[in-house]
Amino acid sequence: MTCNSGRVLLELTGSSCSGKTTVARAVGERIGGVVVHDFDEVGVPDDADRIWRNRTTEMWVRRALDYQRRGLDLLLTGQSPLGEVLAVPSAPLLEGIAVCLVDVSDGIRRRRLAERDPGRWDAPAVEAFLGWADWHRQHARDPRYRPDVITDGSWSEMVWNRWTDWTAGDRRWSTHLIDTTDRSVADSVDQVELWVADRREALRSGLLGLSRGWTDRAFPDGRP
Repeated sequence: MTCNSGRVLLELTGSSCSGKTTVARAVGERIGGVVVHDFDEVGVPDDADRIWRNRTTEMWVRRALDYQRRGLDLLLTGQSPLGEVLAVPSAPLLEGIAVCLVDVSDGIRRRRLAERDPGRWDAPAVEAFLGWADWHRQHARDPRYRPDVITDGSWSEMVWNRWTDWTAGDRRWSTHLIDTTDRSVADSVDQVELWVADRREALRSGLLGLSRGWTDRAFPDGRP
């Protein structure tokens, strides 16, 4: 076991209306040494596509590297899944990577979409949000589940083969799940705060699977 006092890119991911941004802002007010940003705060073009998300993920990883040099963690909310974060060009330069899927039931997601953007989304669009949410759940469990959803038509600089041969038992393939369906906002904030503390400690104690050098290590059976 090694000791690492580095910094972590902490991402809260998932489909829309699961509560990621609300929770992240509250966590940022509670703990020190972390900067909170939302993926879309840089602006979302009308023609945003998979390539745009890939390029923007790389931009945020580079921003995390800047914070890393300043001794800060980046807590980022967005929709980029673990596989996408690992494939951007600069990902191996991060001292630590941790991803948490913030999820919610389909019924609540439907309601929140209607309340947040009245009349904006037709039925096919809502179903697309729900389908994306379900894909996130499956991707979090198993890297072999439909990787084409993110790899097809992607940015040419993405390095997918860093993880496409991994199995669900690989310790590096780790997305924490927090389901906000039956939780109060305060409880969800508590859970994310605990996750942040746990991932920071895992990096310090050498137990974070996605610490510097993860591209050269293998944990096929889940053991370090």
